[in-house]
Amino acid sequence: MSFFKKALASFGVGAAKVDTILDRSNVRVGDTITGRVEIVGGDVAQTIDAISLVLYTSYTKELNDTKYEEDVVLENLRISDAFTVEAGEKKSLPFSFELPYETPITMGKTRVWVHTGLDIAMAIDPTDKDYISVEPTPLATEILNVVQALGFRLREVGCEAAAPVYRKRYPFVQEFEFVPTSGEFRGKLDEFEVMFLSQSAHSAELLLQIDRKVRGLSSLFAEALDLDESFVRLTLTTADIPQLQQKLTQIIRQHV
Repeated sequence: MSFFKKALASFGVGAAKVDTILDRSNVRVGDTITGRVEIVGGDVAQTIDAISLVLYTSYTKELNDTKYEEDVVLENLRISDAFTVEAGEKKSLPFSFELPYETPITMGKTRVWVHTGLDIAMAIDPTDKDYISVEPTPLATEILNVVQALGFRLREVGCEAAAPVYRKRYPFVQEFEFVPTSGEFRGKLDEFEVMFLSQSAHSAELLLQIDRKVRGLSSLFAEALDLDESFVRLTLTTADIPQLQQKLTQIIRQHV
């Protein structure tokens, strides 16, 4: 076995390659993601200490008035122990894992991806990156549809760092920012935000931010002090779907 081939493989030249094949790239939170990791040996035999699959997203943080994006691990899965892949050998390893219910929906700038890594000692580790499209639960879909039915237009979606009091499994929340363009609340609110704090198959814990429109000098002072904003924390279940529009309407009316 050539010393030079070994040396080159340690720098990634002629080394093993990895490719992750997902059975589906469009998934819903709570679904099981399945697929396989395909490995092709390079020019020399190499010992792979482990194969890991890591589910990532990113969110916006702010430090000293500067905003930046930070990646966060949603799930980490080790799918193999140490083994040797011979030169030119092909291996296929199946995997499956559940997509966490707190995985953000891939709307707006939100991205979710699976990162695959081969851990090879004393060498550059081969990697692969696969983006997935994440859809909301049926309950979350109903909530967002009802907000739009009340005359709100979705303006922006993003993942933001969560205040400690609202932090759950992950250090961020996904925010859906709406503006009233028709209906009862047009002219009464500046914006309406829906944040999903936690979810399950049949429930969703929400934080609603209701931002009242400025009217007159007193309202202007209130806006300067953030007194024009109200926050409502509540939990909805699939049993609430028939009365969902009525329930959200009543909550907003109480804070206009």
